[in-house]
Amino acid sequence: MEASPGCSKPGYTSTLCVAGSDEAAAFPLPTVREAFPRTIRLVPSARLREAVMTPLADNQDEHYLLAEIESATSGRLVAEDRGTASLPVSELVHGVAHAKFINASFAYAKPRQIMRFNPSDRGAWYAALAVETCIAEVGFHLTQALADANDFNAVVEYGEMLASMAGVFVDLRGMSEHACLDPDPAVGYPAGNVIAAQARAADLNGIIYPSVRHPGGICIAALRPNVVQSVVQGGMHRLSWSGTPAYAVEHLE
Repeated sequence: MEASPGCSKPGYTSTLCVAGSDEAAAFPLPTVREAFPRTIRLVPSARLREAVMTPLADNQDEHYLLAEIESATSGRLVAEDRGTASLPVSELVHGVAHAKFINASFAYAKPRQIMRFNPSDRGAWYAALAVETCIAEVGFHLTQALADANDFNAVVEYGEMLASMAGVFVDLRGMSEHACLDPDPAVGYPAGNVIAAQARAADLNGIIYPSVRHPGGICIAALRPNVVQSVVQGGMHRLSWSGTPAYAVEHLE
């Protein structure tokens, strides 16, 4: 099979890169079958700690009761129990390392707000090949949130979630001018959601694309939970704002 043009570019950590399935061949954008042994996703450190209500339980019976209360309001637990309109239970993963983090990334989406490659009622696992790319992406969005609050004073810690991925992906490397990669969310996000919906309908695993916030960086949006494999925790990073949009980065471990 013919290799994708993206395969010959240096700096990619893929181990396999050939054209994919019949569905991929018919897709309106370039596709590639590729394996990434190491991708990085940043997760707020608060999510890495024990369940919110665990410290309130004095014994195992109370722990079970509080777990029931927490599960009633947890989007992830609700999705794992009975699914949602856009996320069937059959798509979620179980019995694998850090399954709750994987499922949560798809179960939690911003109500009434789409992101670049996911609608408002279904999330995605956004990752990158380098932590610098992750920090640039996260830092941009946090800075925007602080600007909306008119308060550039914050300290946020993030933990790395390392994962492998493989399969057939939409390959947007070399297509930085595509509308879905427009820096303006009002332009880029609707266009990206069209591509993501088409990719899911074609049973493709995700989208590889150049980072919009970190020149030279490569990002991956996994569109299905089972695409995210062998998840382990990595290092920690602290982002600090001290009164201005510029932020400092400290690598903790």
